[in-house]
Amino acid sequence: MKFASLGSGSEGNSLLISAASGTTRTTIMLDCGFPIRETERRLQRLGVSPADLSGIVVTHEHQDHVGGVFKFARRHRIPVWLSYGTHRAVQKQCDGVIFDFCRDGERFAIGDLELMPYTVPHDAREPVQYVASDGSAKLGVLTDAGQSTPHLIEVLGGCDALVLECNHDREMLANSTYPPSLRQRIGGSYGHLSNDTTAQILHMLDKSRLQTVVGAHLSKQNNMPELARAALSGVAGTGKIEILIACQEEGFSWLQAGA
Repeated sequence: MKFASLGSGSEGNSLLISAASGTTRTTIMLDCGFPIRETERRLQRLGVSPADLSGIVVTHEHQDHVGGVFKFARRHRIPVWLSYGTHRAVQKQCDGVIFDFCRDGERFAIGDLELMPYTVPHDAREPVQYVASDGSAKLGVLTDAGQSTPHLIEVLGGCDALVLECNHDREMLANSTYPPSLRQRIGGSYGHLSNDTTAQILHMLDKSRLQTVVGAHLSKQNNMPELARAALSGVAGTGKIEILIACQEEGFSWLQAGA
């Protein structure tokens, strides 16, 4: 199983997950916050065409994650999976789109991939994140959450690779030019994860199989890649776990999850 990012940040997010079985390959897109042409351009950079996609899975209704989903799905006739609450928030955009519902803890399959949605604390209708597996390797994704929970710690344990939100540095956010209400929302229990909180989450996880951690969804104004990397490295150490940072412009290229 492999994974790559089209871009990660407040201007748009999209992750690809791909698994092969014999001569067949299943590739899905997790979120799509980019316009159609930009999405197609970024897919081409990763060697993927829209026809290669078997489905789009959605985390929540915020525009940097869902802004391009339905137009792209409609144009290329790609089915979409989302929670019932997310559908209620975006149902006016769903005309002509093939979609299905998912919910916390209920696994579903798209081709050779199994997806398990799990709930997270975020200021959206029914936000979920996902753990993906091809039967041998596991990839855990956690972005857009305001705090750690026992549930997410349990779900993300034992993964081979993780994509973890490192949205902001607490000090940079506190001293930013953002209005107080926005600073409070971002740093609140239903906002976004700071470097320190993500490091605490990583510390608590079962890391026995973990090989790769990608810091994602970094704020351009309130974080720096070196701060996110330092926070994650402080927990992961200098051993077998590789620490990488996703960027807004290019995301990251294909990485392997598992052997």
